[in-house]
Amino acid sequence: MDGPRLRDILEEEIAEGRLRPGERLEEVELARRYGVSRTPIREALKQLAAIGLVTAQPRRGTVVARLTPAELVEMFDVMAELEGMAGRLAARRWNEEDGASLRALHAACGTAAEAGDADAYYYRNERFHEAIYRASHNGFLHRECSALHRRLRPYRRLQLRVGNRIGDSYREHAAVMDALLRRDAAAAQALLHDHVAVQGDRFADLIASLRDLQAEDIDRAKGKGEA
Repeated sequence: MDGPRLRDILEEEIAEGRLRPGERLEEVELARRYGVSRTPIREALKQLAAIGLVTAQPRRGTVVARLTPAELVEMFDVMAELEGMAGRLAARRWNEEDGASLRALHAACGTAAEAGDADAYYYRNERFHEAIYRASHNGFLHRECSALHRRLRPYRRLQLRVGNRIGDSYREHAAVMDALLRRDAAAAQALLHDHVAVQGDRFADLIASLRDLQAEDIDRAKGKGEA
């Protein structure tokens, strides 16, 4: 298994919460788990560090990055602006292939939302947003949106576990779809911006969820110490 493949696996584990913010990533342990030498592990960790998913800390080695509330707000602010721009361009530029893809993915999100399947909804939601980036027909914007979306994966996933966020998200998707298919660029931009931005109650809920994760990390660490 090479570095890029290991990078993808580790990125998914971070996004899905199997590797938690603040968790130490030991090269020897990772090499044993995946049956490889430390060289591809080191390469994968360097690639993850380049997009900010892990950081190197003195005396701790490489750990999964943990964003502060202020950093989270700043990144979601930028993500909201980029998504809004993608929506504006997509509304003006989508073709029949794009429209068919968006309709199919929106329907798939609806099926997952109705079933209350958070994991299925998360992946279908991700593909829905990716289809919007693609429909913008701006390659540079598509790449930037995708990169920042990957960086925020653990936190976007966490949001879907709070309250009725899945239902709210799907209803927001429906409004976005309506604006896109009407080619209402201004409405698509505003709706996607607000869909992604974390403000008011959504910000408070996200921070509360992060505190719960930190408390779980502390309990896990205590359990290991007692064992």
